[in-house]
Amino acid sequence: MKVINFFKDFIKIFKDLSEDLDMYIEKDPTAKNKWKVFFTSISFHGLMAYRFANFFYRYKIYPISYIIYVLSKIIHSMDIHPAAFIEPGIVIDHGFGVVIGETASVGRGTLIYQGVTLGSKKVTSGKRHPIVGKNVMIGAGAKILGHIYIGDDSVIGANAVVLMDVPPKSLVVGVPGKIKKLNCPSSNYYDLNNTINSDYIL
Repeated sequence: MKVINFFKDFIKIFKDLSEDLDMYIEKDPTAKNKWKVFFTSISFHGLMAYRFANFFYRYKIYPISYIIYVLSKIIHSMDIHPAAFIEPGIVIDHGFGVVIGETASVGRGTLIYQGVTLGSKKVTSGKRHPIVGKNVMIGAGAKILGHIYIGDDSVIGANAVVLMDVPPKSLVVGVPGKIKKLNCPSSNYYDLNNTINSDYIL
């Protein structure tokens, strides 16, 4: 049974990557087709490396997991711990400088820009990284720190430092991050126009 589950989960990696590619097509305007993303997107390559490293980590084949993890850090300039939980169907755009900690989790449909950190506030064991809900948009350079929850459909502005729980459909900007607007689903980002305050630009 364990052997069967091993191969089922291994095959599932490719299904998860297919969902990631679908989301790239939906949320990245430069992604004209899946083949272009697959062959040219460094951030997708980093995400793909994470999915394989996570698979081996879950099956406690730690040497292979950490070899993939370390090589990915060097090649892709991204640090995604293999123990992190990232649902299929997310987008990491540009990718350089992205850090996702060991106990972090990221929900389906989330869009992460370069330089984002999902980190901890202090050195401690156990759960210490953020839980990011579904369809969240995290702007370039944003830092989300500690065991906090980011609600579904929220938008985290560029370079914001978020230290507290964020309700669903919230817009958070600033240092420290403050909720500037409620009921502002991330899907509205694509409809922003010049009438929107520049503080909200990612």
